[in-house]
Amino acid sequence: ISPLQIMAVENGSSVTEFILEGITHQPQLQLPFFLLLLLNYMVTVVGNFSLINLICLNPHLHTPMYFFILNLSFIDLCHAFVITPKMLMSFVLDKNIISFEECMTQLFFFCFFVHSECYVLTAMAYDRYVAIGKPLMYTVSMSPQVCALLITGSYVMGFAGGMVHTGDMLKLSFCDANIINHYMCDIFPLQQLSCSSTYANELVDSILVSTTAIMSTLLIFISYALILSNILHMSSSRGWSKAFSICSSHIMTVAIFYGSGMFTHLKTSSGGSLGQGRFFSVFYTNIVPMLNPFIYSLRNKDVKLALKKTLKRMPAHRPTALTLGQALTLKTEDQSHISPLQIMAVENGSSVTEFILEGITHQPQLQLPFFLLLLLNYMVTVVGNFSLINLICLNPHLHTPMYFFILNLSFIDLCHAFVITPKMLMSFVLDKNIISFEECMTQLFFFCFFVHSECYVLTAMAYDRYVAIGKPLMYTVSMSPQVCALLITGSYVMGFAGGMVHTGDMLKLSFCDANIINHYMCDIFPLQQLSCSSTYANELVDSILVSTTAIMSTLLIFISYALILSNILHMSSSRGWSKAFSTCGSHMITVALFYGSGICTHLKTSSDESLGQRRFFSVVYTNILPMLNPFIYSLRNKDVKLALKKTIKKIA
Repeated sequence: ISPLQIMAVENGSSVTEFILEGITHQPQLQLPFFLLLLLNYMVTVVGNFSLINLICLNPHLHTPMYFFILNLSFIDLCHAFVITPKMLMSFVLDKNIISFEECMTQLFFFCFFVHSECYVLTAMAYDRYVAIGKPLMYTVSMSPQVCALLITGSYVMGFAGGMVHTGDMLKLSFCDANIINHYMCDIFPLQQLSCSSTYANELVDSILVSTTAIMSTLLIFISYALILSNILHMSSSRGWSKAFSICSSHIMTVAIFYGSGMFTHLKTSSGGSLGQGRFFSVFYTNIVPMLNPFIYSLRNKDVKLALKKTLKRMPAHRPTALTLGQALTLKTEDQSHISPLQIMAVENGSSVTEFILEGITHQPQLQLPFFLLLLLNYMVTVVGNFSLINLICLNPHLHTPMYFFILNLSFIDLCHAFVITPKMLMSFVLDKNIISFEECMTQLFFFCFFVHSECYVLTAMAYDRYVAIGKPLMYTVSMSPQVCALLITGSYVMGFAGGMVHTGDMLKLSFCDANIINHYMCDIFPLQQLSCSSTYANELVDSILVSTTAIMSTLLIFISYALILSNILHMSSSRGWSKAFSTCGSHMITVALFYGSGICTHLKTSSDESLGQRRFFSVVYTNILPMLNPFIYSLRNKDVKLALKKTIKKIA
């Protein structure tokens, strides 16, 4: 028995666990809220973790201002870990149970981080005042010792606040009511469940919250009043502009944090609906921690410069151009530095050793929205497919042929994302998104390999569905582990062969001067347009190969579904119809999206339409479809949802 439980028993409490109600009871809102909050959580974690690493890795960011930003990101990261995982469980579990000890622990850390953030924001306001008001004394006034003292003080005050709130809560008795009308263990919802008087608690909590809020806002207000006074004495407009740019990010954070926090507190303490309070709480428990890294990075030249420098360090050394004579006369020990692909290119008369990827768009106003959307897409794709693979591996009742194929489809989508998206995202950050000749050919090979493999895996899945519906008694024999392994191996072999043919054909071409690829990746048709040699043979081979793969796989899928439909029509019960359609529904959606977007892209290019248009169509099968597949095969599937619930219950 834990000390907290003993304390609760001594106070006459009979409740040992609580049930968190979550955000909403409306079934139609469950899935949208779950997806939005999951996205929010991933962006919060990745954003804050990236900003912390960026500040640590770049010495020119080792200044007081970035020291405070680092601590703010650390608090936001911890805040997300404390609140969001349990919050997300309310959408998956029938009853989101939290033990008494876990509830009190969550309450303590929630209060600790909220109070700490108030004081860190106050310290940041003081730092901005010294930077603008006393620039010559800045290094002395904001020495490492002073910064450490301010941060330590912030955490100490936060710790004290958390201890007072939690200590007060432990004095209360909880008898029968244990359903918390919130998505977390917050002060006011817990007080409403108590069967003892909460007057003293409410008084102490109100005094503590009011003191922290008033004291920190007053100090921030004084700092900005002094900053404004100094700005008004500046003669140059450049000085004004610099001062406002330095303070604007902090002002935005303060306004969102205090605005949402105070509004929530006033709503609840004035007897307003706790249901409304939940929605307002989302701002300072979920939205603010997500926005902070973007507010302090996208509006900040130093951070953007540091990000560019860090990304530039990552790509491998790019070789310089070599003539055929130089390549042949190099010493044996130096030849190990030249790849076979580069020698092959030199022999074909190619002088290009690197390409520049143009990206999706040149319009500056679209750069940030596209970057954020594609970054979100990438994170959801990786997390979604990785989770589905793990879920299938961990649950024995999912070890069936259907889920074996779904696992391989998720693996292909995951690899597809790793091959295309990272380089694609760099085009939004770097002035020139350079890719070496070898990297380009490697990307082309793996792109073709995974696209061809996916075609055949989808065909194998259609055959699996036909056997399951048309020959259920023979299913275990017809779809034995050996047959499944053979189908998957065949899919990868055909994919490998397709990738080798496309890449081998591309290596036969010569690239002279033009090296700007009008695309966000190394694709067949944009590369052919850059070649200074005849591409007729390549276009013919590529068209035959793509057409053969597409026609053969779609024909086999069509035959499988024709046989499935024939079997469905012979079924007497409507239940059998429903089961058959639900079994095939997910696969049909994937096939329609994959082949629809792929064929549309191919026809656009082969009919000499704008390659710029092709980029947007390509996004569907290179980015959107790999993201959607895990949701298509999980949210529409009872077995996967049941496995997910079991796995979460094991973890909990």
